[in-house]
Amino acid sequence: PAYQRFHTLAQDLPLGLTLPYKFKVLAEMFRSVDTIAGMLFNRAETITFAKVKQGVQDMMRKQFEEQHMGQIKAVYPTSYRLRQEKNIPTFGNGVKKSDYQLTLEPVLGEEEKVDGRPHLSASRLLERRKEFNRNLVNIVKEHHKAFLAALSPPMVVPEEKLTRWHPRFNVDEVPDISPAELPQPPQEDRLTTAQEVLSTARGMLTPKMEKALANLALRTAEASAGEPVVSKAPSPASTSSALKGVSQALLERIRAKEAQKLQALMTRDPRQEERLAMLGRLPAMARILRNVFVAEKKQALTMEVACARMAESYDAQMPPGEMEKHLRLFAELLPDWVGIHAIRTDTYIKLDKGKDLGLITERLTKAAKEAEAL
Repeated sequence: PAYQRFHTLAQDLPLGLTLPYKFKVLAEMFRSVDTIAGMLFNRAETITFAKVKQGVQDMMRKQFEEQHMGQIKAVYPTSYRLRQEKNIPTFGNGVKKSDYQLTLEPVLGEEEKVDGRPHLSASRLLERRKEFNRNLVNIVKEHHKAFLAALSPPMVVPEEKLTRWHPRFNVDEVPDISPAELPQPPQEDRLTTAQEVLSTARGMLTPKMEKALANLALRTAEASAGEPVVSKAPSPASTSSALKGVSQALLERIRAKEAQKLQALMTRDPRQEERLAMLGRLPAMARILRNVFVAEKKQALTMEVACARMAESYDAQMPPGEMEKHLRLFAELLPDWVGIHAIRTDTYIKLDKGKDLGLITERLTKAAKEAEAL
């Protein structure tokens, strides 16, 4: 069933695992390549790199070269099958029919067929895009892992629990992806091309240039695969002069405690992060909430009115739905101060204006610190 085959589409990556800008551009390039290739593939057209290049550049307004295709292949090796083919109709684009052209073929499973022929569906395009993004995040994770291992003391964070990068890890310093080697035309064809240029240009060039072209015709082009670049690891922090005389054991305990806090930060659940952000806003909101009730001169207000008045007075823009979450959190933490009651079709919020606002703020601050320590 579809809900089993595509269940991975619902598994989003943590928002804290941001990608470098250059990786985001590459992800958008892959999406554009897949869109164009999907249309051509479903029409049973041969997908040449020349067609894809023009389409990607029209969509993104950015240069798209074979190097980028090599990076896509390196990130997602099973996305496309690449070949050098000739005798492909060119329709007057300046390429001879006898010339070799780089072609792309999406790799699909046997079950992805329509009328007996493989078909690149919209759901499959979405799945491929998410797979590409996951692979990009995994590449950054490897550099992040090396960064953590080089810290003093070293840190180890389980990948499945990681929800954000280390605060000192600069994600934009992650090196570029080394492109995978793309298929090249057969050697004899490249040799023939150089010989054709030489014979055509003979007599029009200087002897030195003719000699250089002759050497090119005899030399075999070698494709060089770039070595993978390892992320720069920070050097171990040396003890500064200000810490001289401090017990080494004490320093190690402090560093271990700091590492423990950072590890908790990097593995914190996004829902817990949202709750901590809400708890941090409550002390300032408490005064506004009390002022709303004082100004309205009522014992109870509808939730709709209370949210609207709070949104008007709070210094940051917040939709009514988010404001209601904060008011319900008040009722959860301080039920003796805020009460929420559902009567018929309306929900009412009631506030005890006799409570000391200073004590209320202290209790809210304490609740936020306790949640932070978890």
